[in-house]
Amino acid sequence: MWRVLLVEDQAIVRQGLKVILEQDENITVTHEAENGQEALDILEKYMIDFVMMDVRMPVMNGIEATRKIKKQWPDIKVLILTTFNDDEYALEALKEGANGFLLKTSESDKLIDAVHSCMKGGLTIHDEVAAKVMPRLLQQTKSPVINCQLSPRELAITKLVGEGMTNKEIAEKLYLSIGTVKNHLTQILQKTALRDRTQLAIYAVKHDIE
Repeated sequence: MWRVLLVEDQAIVRQGLKVILEQDENITVTHEAENGQEALDILEKYMIDFVMMDVRMPVMNGIEATRKIKKQWPDIKVLILTTFNDDEYALEALKEGANGFLLKTSESDKLIDAVHSCMKGGLTIHDEVAAKVMPRLLQQTKSPVINCQLSPRELAITKLVGEGMTNKEIAEKLYLSIGTVKNHLTQILQKTALRDRTQLAIYAVKHDIE
């Protein structure tokens, strides 16, 4: 069961999201917060697997909260959810380590699918903003320094990460165990001096890895 924290300043929206998410037997909304600071306070006290975060909130916005969460709890998945179809928000969220970016106009099943995708290591970006966000994100991202060459297997995994595949999908594609894929990813991040899977996905697309 994945423990979810909803961070949204409008109570009626939080209630609606909770009803939608808890239709899935793997998801339980254990806590709610009205702003980023409240979210941080909750994370200090409770075990949370996934944070669904609004962008525009009082006290502390979703972008700043994402930055702090990823710095202190890098394993917690963060999905940014907003009504604003603005690529600037998506750019900032992904730079700060967010695992996805969806609009609140997304259908219910898309929200649930996004939780599953993020929890399995995928990167979820709403179709309406992906086309605008990725070129700008790649253009603004500096090429990382590579300490040593990636092996053919590591290059193949990196390419699939860039295509948005989860660890399970990569394992099935390459006929590997999920544990082996995870081990390879750890080595790839070390070799490329990248922080996380999001940066690796950006790296894969930017360098057109084949």
